[in-house]
Amino acid sequence: MKNKRARTSVDKAVVDVWQREVGELSTRNFAHRLAASEFCGDKVGFARGEVCEVLLAGAVECLVVFSGRHFIDFSLSEFERPQWANDLVLRLEIYKKLEKHRGCVNTVSFNADGNILVSGSDDKRVILWDWETGNAKLTFQSGHVNNVFQAKIMPYSDDRSLVTCAADGQVRHAQILERGAETKLLAKHQGRAHKLAIEPGSPYIFYTCGEDGLVQHIDLRTAASTELFTCCPIDDSRAYMPFIHLNAITIDPRNPNLFAVAGSDEYTRLYDIRKYKWDGSTDFGQPTDYFCPAHLIGDDQVGITGLAFSDQSELLVSYNDEFIYLFTRDMGLGPNPIPSSPLSACNKASDIGLDHSAMDANEKAIPQVYKGHRNCETVKGVNFFGPKADYVVSGSDCGRIFIWKKKGGELIRVMEADKDVVNCIESHPHTTVLASSGIESDIKIWTPKAIDKPTLPANVEQVCLCPSNLLH
Repeated sequence: MKNKRARTSVDKAVVDVWQREVGELSTRNFAHRLAASEFCGDKVGFARGEVCEVLLAGAVECLVVFSGRHFIDFSLSEFERPQWANDLVLRLEIYKKLEKHRGCVNTVSFNADGNILVSGSDDKRVILWDWETGNAKLTFQSGHVNNVFQAKIMPYSDDRSLVTCAADGQVRHAQILERGAETKLLAKHQGRAHKLAIEPGSPYIFYTCGEDGLVQHIDLRTAASTELFTCCPIDDSRAYMPFIHLNAITIDPRNPNLFAVAGSDEYTRLYDIRKYKWDGSTDFGQPTDYFCPAHLIGDDQVGITGLAFSDQSELLVSYNDEFIYLFTRDMGLGPNPIPSSPLSACNKASDIGLDHSAMDANEKAIPQVYKGHRNCETVKGVNFFGPKADYVVSGSDCGRIFIWKKKGGELIRVMEADKDVVNCIESHPHTTVLASSGIESDIKIWTPKAIDKPTLPANVEQVCLCPSNLLH
């Protein structure tokens, strides 16, 4: 039996693996360090493309696959994987700062391969970065006349096709040519256009939403935009709000026919594009499902700033002046929810003779909540993190990044990021890397290269809560 290994040896080996992959540690030095340590087991390979079977501290068996400049793909048991993933999350620290924008950075997004990061800013420019070296590959004027709110690279376009939306309400298409970039106007919203969503795997189709409540479907093959519907309040009780000011839109990667939108009221609305008649013969404004925590139904003080779908069709919803919630499909309120408080909803159910046993069953399916961050001042996103989407991540008004375990909602990491608000957190598509941005003009890249694992700040949940959240 092997003797118990010193923990510091494992800690250093985790960092060595990362440094080798990003080029900070040579292949020879990496091999010498690993061979001299008590980290490895029977089979170890060091060249890119090889498979390494490693026995971590004599206990955790994993399969390490090097692919190009990507990190590692773990094949661990369901018991071992969370422990190994936690170790990486706890070692995240700033790897590089990308500095070239001259204003707030409102959007960061990786391409499908994960080797390019695209950003957009108040300076109205779009920059494509080689994030590993920190070099800007291309900088161009977006064509917008106001702050760029989102920029994304279309998949299967050789990274030469980008779409953007902005505070000027414009939706634009940029094509990367040998001499630079050319942009053209595709569509327009009346008011700011915060977000767009690309149909998974499509190099041509995406959706946009704006503060005018309008949702548009755009096909780059024809450069045509179709106005699908204007999102309206659930009933007439809020006459001051003729339409919902939309902040977020996301597509279910498991079923790309489904997309969700949210904004200035408490509901996330789910739509099925298959119900739309392209000849305009039907009203497509009726959602397939609604999502809202029971205690927020009827609350006109909250709105939604961020949405994200996981590969398992789980839906993350980030509320302003409140918390983040995780919904599964069985938690929907249906296409015609009762637009009132939970108490009055129960009274109405009793009046019309609904089965209370069924209601009790539904009440047990409550969304997971994530607390601690502060979302009061800006339109913040929310995201899943990790190869298996085992974590939830968000920025905060206090300048920190918060990471929770998806299952159970435990806050495990709080990272000091900016002096001001952190709005954007983007997960790398293949590995444990984050990009963050906000009110400051730089972008921070986070990788698991820290030797020491930090502890949570004391009383962080009380420090970062909005005053209104102290009542919950």
